[in-house]
Amino acid sequence: MTVVRAGKRWQRVCAALLVLGAVAGCGGAGDRAHSPTATATNMAASIRSGTPDLDAGEEIAQGFDVPWGLAFLPNGDALIAERNTGLVLQLTPGGGAPRQVYQVPGVVAGGEGGLLGLAVSPHFTEDNLIYAYYTAEQDNRIVRFHLDGGEPEVIFSGIAKGGNHNGGRIAFGPDGMLYVGTGDAGDTGRSQDPASPNGKILRLTPDGTPAPGNPTAGSPVYSLGHRNVQGLAWDSDGRLFAAELGQNELDEVNRIEPGHNYGWPQVEGDGDSDGGRYTNPVVTWPVSDASPSGIAIAGDTAYVAALRGQRLWAIPLNGDTAGDPSAQLVGRYGRLRTVQIAPDGALWLTTSNTDGHSDVRDGDDRILRFPAR
Repeated sequence: MTVVRAGKRWQRVCAALLVLGAVAGCGGAGDRAHSPTATATNMAASIRSGTPDLDAGEEIAQGFDVPWGLAFLPNGDALIAERNTGLVLQLTPGGGAPRQVYQVPGVVAGGEGGLLGLAVSPHFTEDNLIYAYYTAEQDNRIVRFHLDGGEPEVIFSGIAKGGNHNGGRIAFGPDGMLYVGTGDAGDTGRSQDPASPNGKILRLTPDGTPAPGNPTAGSPVYSLGHRNVQGLAWDSDGRLFAAELGQNELDEVNRIEPGHNYGWPQVEGDGDSDGGRYTNPVVTWPVSDASPSGIAIAGDTAYVAALRGQRLWAIPLNGDTAGDPSAQLVGRYGRLRTVQIAPDGALWLTTSNTDGHSDVRDGDDRILRFPAR
């Protein structure tokens, strides 16, 4: 794993073309063959402290190519990352069609790889920085860039890539540090190797260096023994929960504690903790019911988007533990990839029916919003 700085001439050229609106051929992600459109002009009122009303869903945009990352700017606008095109689009609720604001150069989309997670700097109003996790030619890496143009800066690289299990979720925690969910990239031995960034949750400074206070000084590893972390979210007391794809039997939601080992590949789901060496999950499902991706927390409920399960799971949280999950929106929108809580309390969902694992419905892929009441 290395911390590097991007400085290639072609990146500068691509960034300049993006500012001018010429995107074809930049970044290796292919030409754009679609144009997302807005499908709603008036958004239902949402109460920031309310509970998302899952019976009041509204489709606000459609026509995306595998929308993966979703993050919100301080003004409430959403940024959406398309996995296969490498494009970042900005969507103003009720403000017309999504508009392209950036294309990450060097994205190599294939299998489960491509442009994945997005995160907005906690100091965005001062630094105008956006963070992205993506699959490059040789590895998975994290960059940061300005929405007003310029080349991206690679702040962390060397995360092994694969046809699947690339992880990809990034999020800033309450402590201002950048948390990164990675996968084993098809090599299960990496998850238990403390020297590998794969199969881990990493904790970095905004500059991409190992965060102070990590379990091992000088190491970016925050927790290990993961198969493919796809979701990260904190409750109001700062507890971190992660959604993780299992293999053949059980998917998981884990309560993440620094330095804990979550067992993969020795344990899938609940199992022998080996005298406390491994930490068991707080929730499991059969993989056919879940294949979880994003997770978001509103109040005392965690919401987990399910791909294969084609549903949204609602999980009551009780401190470090969780109650019985309930299935919502079963089959209504197809595969669900990412879930986030907007600044106004509304719950947003992205579908993932154009990712090659499902029948594509008319209008896919789409962005859905559920106001909080």
